[in-house]
Amino acid sequence: MTKYAFAINLHRCVGCRTCTVSCKMENAVADGLQRIRVLNDASETTLDAPAGVYPNVSFLWRPVPCQHCDEPPCIDPCPVEATWKRDDGVVVVDKELCIGCDSCIKMCPYDARFLDETAGVVDKCDLCIRRLSNGEEKTMCELCCPNRAITVGDLDDPESAISKIIAENDVERYDEEAGTQPNVYYWWSVKKA
Repeated sequence: MTKYAFAINLHRCVGCRTCTVSCKMENAVADGLQRIRVLNDASETTLDAPAGVYPNVSFLWRPVPCQHCDEPPCIDPCPVEATWKRDDGVVVVDKELCIGCDSCIKMCPYDARFLDETAGVVDKCDLCIRRLSNGEEKTMCELCCPNRAITVGDLDDPESAISKIIAENDVERYDEEAGTQPNVYYWWSVKKA
């Protein structure tokens, strides 16, 4: 069985937002909307603001796609069952069923869903499932990231790049306290002791 997940190296991410732009192009996301946000950990409202006090300042960007949670809180509130989790771990929105009520948006603790008002449906990262299902090895955000900060792969394969990253590095999951068991692992270029 396959279980897809992201590993994102925060040391390599420079906040260029190529992941956001490439995703928009691949998925024809409407202007002003995005399936993957790049947050600055110093301020979630001001982009490119440093954290800390001089001379100890730093920048830390965090790409935030859908977390493809093991316990996704966005599924149950959908009155038409348009959101569901595939056997491979990918949480999807069936746009043919979605009525745009935004119940799932309100339940996502990662702010990873949005309402495409023009189409009248909810949208989000689907882990480029079309690409992966057609034999492509990489999602568009992984393929286009200039610093190779994004890795997508199979958690159930111990020899996969993502499994090795998780095994060999100190990883964290964003807002893990929400209890959703997210499948996006963030890490630095620091080996475990």
